[in-house]
This record gives sequence, structure tokens and C-alpha cells, in this order.
Amino acid sequence: MNFIPPTREDILRSPWATAMPAAGSLPPTDTRNYFQAIDNLIRVFAFRPGDEVLFLTDPLLDRRVVDALSGIAISRGLQPREFMAPSTQVSSCPPECREMIEKATFVISSWFCSVNDPLFIRWRREKGQRWVKITYFRNLDLLHTPQARFPVDLVGEIIRATARMYPTDRNFDMTFSCPRGSDLSIKFTPDMVKNLHANNRWQGQDKADQDGCYVHFMPTHGPNIYDRVAFGRDASRHAEMQGVVFPQWAIGFDKPFEEKIGVEYKDDLVVKVHGKSLDAEILRDMLVGADARLHELGCGFNPKYPRYKAYPAGSNAPGALHFGTDSAKASQWLARRVPKWEEPHTHQDCVVFDMTVKVGGATLIDNGFLMALRDKQVIEAASKYGDPMELLETFVE
Repeated sequence: MNFIPPTREDILRSPWATAMPAAGSLPPTDTRNYFQAIDNLIRVFAFRPGDEVLFLTDPLLDRRVVDALSGIAISRGLQPREFMAPSTQVSSCPPECREMIEKATFVISSWFCSVNDPLFIRWRREKGQRWVKITYFRNLDLLHTPQARFPVDLVGEIIRATARMYPTDRNFDMTFSCPRGSDLSIKFTPDMVKNLHANNRWQGQDKADQDGCYVHFMPTHGPNIYDRVAFGRDASRHAEMQGVVFPQWAIGFDKPFEEKIGVEYKDDLVVKVHGKSLDAEILRDMLVGADARLHELGCGFNPKYPRYKAYPAGSNAPGALHFGTDSAKASQWLARRVPKWEEPHTHQDCVVFDMTVKVGGATLIDNGFLMALRDKQVIEAASKYGDPMELLETFVE
């Protein structure tokens, strides 16, 4: 009898059939990865002798996060204190803890208002307070993830390479396009770029070791490629902006949008939501007629952050964007859908995974790929830690 060659179905039935390496890793590799993440953690939380360490927390934060960071602080002779708010959705400094926060030199916070409360901004500027926001470190088990062990200094190189693409000597347009037809432009001036890039994060300083700094741990979120900082947070000023964006997803929605939904901006104000589906109607109720304004245009810089993870604050993979819009009224739909969301129900992050962004003549993002990942200085820096292709372009889907 002649040999019967295997069919495709025969191959698929085999429990041993594979053309890929094993999905798991051996215990020694897990140990090495974990301690790389631990080193990132300790370097970001750069406690100094004599620091007054304060945690601003919420009831849903993993207590092991507070205990782990407290242990590091105590080992350095510090005595951390904690103030717990009812949720992360704190919109401004609570009067009852103002004195406690003002006295601190190192603040670890899960509160939404950490970055933009005027008091916190002033204390960072005048007192040199160092702040770490922990939106992306709410569970200690996250230390076992690829984004936790991605070298924090390499994140800084990627950020600096992105900053170098912005023209600094002339006015230019930041333009947005995507396969669904997005067409948006934001007019930039050299002063806007100077203001935007003045903070420590745009300088690639992602460790809390500089007076007045504000950083994230894990270092995945931002800095934003556009936000109100471009105008020094002057509420009377706004960007010259016009066009429409077709996001693929938004916070609180179970699945990416099936319909092509368009969010139209005039200056920084949402003037219209295009679409006929229920999802479009929900976004329209949330954003139109509620003085909803583009607060931030967020981009990630950590290549190991999951590309399609949009919760809790928009995708933070390199090249994936989230259009963070703040409205004057809280969305009842969001309050029902995500009642314990880490952000207030006046905020909405619309996510795009495949945008092309240009600044002047330079391509900042190409179809959702952050071009800084191919910058020569970034590749050279990545080679110190391993294979640059694996580190920079092997993404976690």
C-alpha cells in the first residue's frame, strides 16, 4: 500500500503540531524578567533620605502596591503616610488633606486630578514636589508583564526621538489621517512646541529623581503629542483645529465600533458626531452640546504595552492614539457602564490604532506605527539591552 500523504486536517489534529516557540517561559526566565521589572520600579520611585512620602489612594487599589512601595521607603528610613479618597475620580485637592499634601516631598497618587490640579502644579513648581501617577500600576501582579520590564531609560530615548521630529523654528500643521477618512489639522507655533516639550517627561526623564517632576509608573502613558500645556494651561486660549476623526473604539463600549463614527472638531470643541448607530448616538449625547473640548491627544511610548488594550485611559502602545475629551456634564451612560472608572464621567477617550500623523514635513506616526522606534539613536540604545527588533517592533497584541 502506498504511503498516504498527510492532509492539512491531519496536521492540525496532531497535538504536537507547531511552527512557533512555546508560549510560556521557563522559571529561570520568569525570575530574570521579574527582577528586571523590580529594578525599573526602584529606579522610578527614587526616594531620597528625609523624603516626606505620601500616598493618595482609593479603595480599589491593590493594597500590595502600597505595601511594596512602603517597604522600599521604610528601608531608606522614611515613614510613608496615606490619604484614601472614596474613588480615583477626585477632581481637585480635597480641603481636608491640603496641609498633608503640601507638606509632602514625594507623592504617589491614583487620583485623576494629579496632573492638572492648580495647587499640585504650583507645589511641584515652587516646592519641587516629585509625583508618580500609578494609573497603570494598580495591581502588583503587573510587575510580571512585558511592559513592566521594558527598560525605563529606553522609553526616554523613544520620547526624545519623537520630540526631535517637531519643527521648532516655524509654524506648522499637525495633520491626522486614517483608512476610514480621518482628516484633522492642528496649527502649531514654536511657542506651543516649547511649552509642550518643557516638562520632564518630554525630555525623556521618566524617573522621579528631579525636583518638580511628574511621571507615570508604569512608564506607558504619554507624554501627550498635544494638550493644553501647549498654552500654559491658559483656559482662555485654544488650538486652531478643524476636521473630523473616525475613532475605532471608546471607553465603556464592549466592542470596537462597527459603524464609521466621526467626531468633528472646530478649534478644540466637538461640534458634531457623525453616524446613525446606537454607539454614535451615545457618543453624540456625551460630547455634543456639553462644551466637550479636546483636552489631550495621548500616545504611548512603551512597545510592550498591549496594543489593543484601551482601558483604563486609552491605548498606550506606541503609535496608538487616544483623543481625551472633557465635557461640562457627566455622562449618565458612562456612570452606568463604568461606575468605578479610574477617570471622571466627564471624560472620554476615543481610540485610534491606525492613524497617520505628520508634523510639518515629518511623519510622526505611520498607520499606527511610531516612527521614533526606527530612530538611529533609539536603535543604538536598544542594542544595549538585547535585540532591537525584538524590543522595539515585536508588539504585544
